[in-house]
Amino acid sequence: MKRNIFFWIIALIISLIISYIQFITGPTYPVSGTTIFQGKQISYKFSRSHSTNSDCPVILVVPDSTFKATLLWKRHKTKDERERIEMTLHKDTIVDKDLSGSIQKSGNYFFYAKLPKQPPAGKLEYYIRLEANHSEIHIPEKEPVIIRYKGDVPTFYLILHIIVIFASLIVGIRTGLEYFNKEPDYKKYVLWTTGLLFLGGMVLGPIIQKFAFGQYWTGFPFGFDLTDNKILISFIGWVLALISLYRSKKPYKWIIAAVILMIIVFIIPHSLLGSELDWSKNS
Repeated sequence: MKRNIFFWIIALIISLIISYIQFITGPTYPVSGTTIFQGKQISYKFSRSHSTNSDCPVILVVPDSTFKATLLWKRHKTKDERERIEMTLHKDTIVDKDLSGSIQKSGNYFFYAKLPKQPPAGKLEYYIRLEANHSEIHIPEKEPVIIRYKGDVPTFYLILHIIVIFASLIVGIRTGLEYFNKEPDYKKYVLWTTGLLFLGGMVLGPIIQKFAFGQYWTGFPFGFDLTDNKILISFIGWVLALISLYRSKKPYKWIIAAVILMIIVFIIPHSLLGSELDWSKNS
């Protein structure tokens, strides 16, 4: 009994670590950093995902009012000319409900502008040109921020999807840990993992995709959506593991392979190479 509880705790810890790595490395995690301009430290944090129902606020906190800022943006992967929006300077005030809690009341000034809302899966690239004393800098300095717009997903489906997918990862890792028991009982764990992955990834996943980006499935054979494809690959791995319980003399090899494959799949950042609007067809 104690050994079983220990295995579940280990499975939970590993799952939490994997989920955290996936979250912070994903293309929807905000871009943040710090740069020095005119001898002053400028910190920033820019969104990379936003709802299709509203314009996306862009904020840059600055130490004083001697700066000028311009927001430059264009549609991603197009030859469009960059649009320019002169950012307005504010001090210690909330200028939009979307900013609630975003600005600390510390006497800082901040520049504010909005990126226009886009259709589902539409991507924009943007950066801020900050000027002072006849010199300028781009923020971020290296490359523009890429933001993707998505439709709002009903809370019920989103929470259920997250819970079921996370549960499949926990049970899947717990299945692998069964190898260390003297008399491993793989069957129930493999069945639960396969079922949870099917429900979370192959049923609820497409529902979430439809709400967010207007299509149920954009992976193989219809597209290259990595989120769809990686779930499909992991699910196939567990189906093979399930078949091996009845067909193979050494099913543990298939099961361990399915566990390793699942871990690799879940470490891959969520939404990497995700659904993307083809602007040539939506001009």
